[in-house]
Amino acid sequence: MTETYDAIVVGLGGVGSAAACHLASRGKRVLGLERYTAAHDRGSSHGSSRIIRQAYHENPGYVPLVLRAYELWEQLERDTAKELLRITGGGLFLGPEHCGVVSGSLLSAQQYGLAYELLDAAEVCRRFPTLQPRADDWAVYEKKAGCLGPEAAVAAHLQLALQRGAALHFEEPISDWQVTTSGVVRVATQRGTYEAAHLVLAPGAWAPDLLHATALPLHVRRHVMAWFEPTRDIERFSSAQLPIYIWQTPSNKIFYGFPSMDGQNGGVKAAIHSGGDVCTAESIDRTILASDIGEIRELLATYIPELNGRLLRASTCMYTMTPDEDFVVSPHPDYPQVTIACGFSGHGFKFTSVLGEVLADLAIDGRSRHPIDFLSAKRFAANQ
Repeated sequence: MTETYDAIVVGLGGVGSAAACHLASRGKRVLGLERYTAAHDRGSSHGSSRIIRQAYHENPGYVPLVLRAYELWEQLERDTAKELLRITGGGLFLGPEHCGVVSGSLLSAQQYGLAYELLDAAEVCRRFPTLQPRADDWAVYEKKAGCLGPEAAVAAHLQLALQRGAALHFEEPISDWQVTTSGVVRVATQRGTYEAAHLVLAPGAWAPDLLHATALPLHVRRHVMAWFEPTRDIERFSSAQLPIYIWQTPSNKIFYGFPSMDGQNGGVKAAIHSGGDVCTAESIDRTILASDIGEIRELLATYIPELNGRLLRASTCMYTMTPDEDFVVSPHPDYPQVTIACGFSGHGFKFTSVLGEVLADLAIDGRSRHPIDFLSAKRFAANQ
């Protein structure tokens, strides 16, 4: 017998868990389907920490969304009695004066009246002595940046979705989806067939397989996160002494990192945002290679030498990229009953709380009050 719902959400990672939560919170009968276990480490929503920031160098259009995301993270903390959002000594966005990280952060801050400071290299060294910028580097500093715990955030959204009536099925990948001639969405898995008035597709790195008919120009890249033991006292990397940072080099490599988050033995996380080997969700090599760590060490040796100590652990994750590195959050080009959320290009997790709200809007009303036109899938169709 086919089970029927108001909405089916495929993928219960960062975005899908939030969508299921918001839909259930509005009284909808929701089914969530996930190919792995809850808050797993096989996709893009793991690694103990994700940056959240307001001065958004990628595109000022994200600022209204991230401001709402902060509000919703705080609401989720109240609803679940969990600590999810930590303001960790602010955020520092560094590089040559006219590079995208610095100039884009300035543009967003100025356009939306965000509080910020512009620091030269000498001032960065004075305030944050573990960092060693080049003499002609500049930095935009904002106080309200911090981090989220991705596994805890996914678990919190799933917890609230269950409490508000959602049915969540784990270790149940979908084999097919279609829109029937009557306009109903039908989803098939090995366990059964489900129907709903609306389908939300938030499949992460599996998007190229599930969305092939849309011809969205997506590709997946492999990235590595690493945790190092500092060569000196780890307290020098505490949030009292080090903000989160995003750093662009003269060769346009972008790397990022956090203060120490997990105590004396937890190490300090650093990773490279740019580049990455092209892969698929199924073919990704999860082995940590010497070259992976060597690339990170090269940057640490130059810019944060005290962090270039013993490697404690490392993990892979996947970025699902669009050509312009902006998200796709919009109705399916061919089926208004289907909403797509994918292509988060390595900077999407901080938005998952507000994207859950957006996806609930689109599923229920077909539109959202949030400014998401620049994230429409139609922008790629126009270029074909």
